Amino acid sequence: MTQLQSNGKKMSILEERGNNLTIVVPCYNEEAVVEETTRQLSIILDKLSGEHLIGEGSRILYVNDGSQDRTWELIEMLMKKNKYVTGIKFSRNFGHQDALIAGLTVAKEHADMTITIDADLQDDVNAIPKMVQDYAEGKDVVYGVRNNRETDTWFKRTTAKLFYRLMAGFGVKMVPNHADFRLLSRRAMVGLLKYKEENLFLRGIVPLVGYPSSKVYYARKS
Repeated sequence: MTQLQSNGKKMSILEERGNNLTIVVPCYNEEAVVEETTRQLSIILDKLSGEHLIGEGSRILYVNDGSQDRTWELIEMLMKKNKYVTGIKFSRNFGHQDALIAGLTVAKEHADMTITIDADLQDDVNAIPKMVQDYAEGKDVVYGVRNNRETDTWFKRTTAKLFYRLMAGFGVKMVPNHADFRLLSRRAMVGLLKYKEENLFLRGIVPLVGYPSSKVYYARKS
């Protein structure tokens, strides 16, 4: 009975907030991985769709950030044969953070929630269903957080700790071991996109947006 009540609550929240998901994927010279990335993300979307946790308007949005290889050619091919795939193309390389912002700006017009993830899928796609579950339970921001740094070198682990201490010293509120793998609800997206500073550092800005949040832990691939 508890589970049925829980599922009923989730469905009520989804009906109220909407459940179209867009997965925003920035790409720079990703021809080696973009087809496999599409395959893995499509499996996740099929699963979520089958469980009625996402709507028919759910998409994968590739942001081609001035790639010099066949990345955009492959994205165009995938758009023709995969119902989920959409894409936008930059005229030149603007950088990872700008690609994310562009993707969110496009996505907010039709998505009720977005998830951002890098094309190499070092962040675990299997964390995505839990992120969507948290959204269905009322969360507006869901942070993907590494549960360990065992694959990092001693130097990288040490500099990461120093970085977070330095940012805290400057008063920057950040989630440790979180990069740009996160879910945002529509209102969180709108709040984030109100920040107009150049050279946005999203890891430092997203916590300022507010709204209920949660964390999903996963093992990052090496």
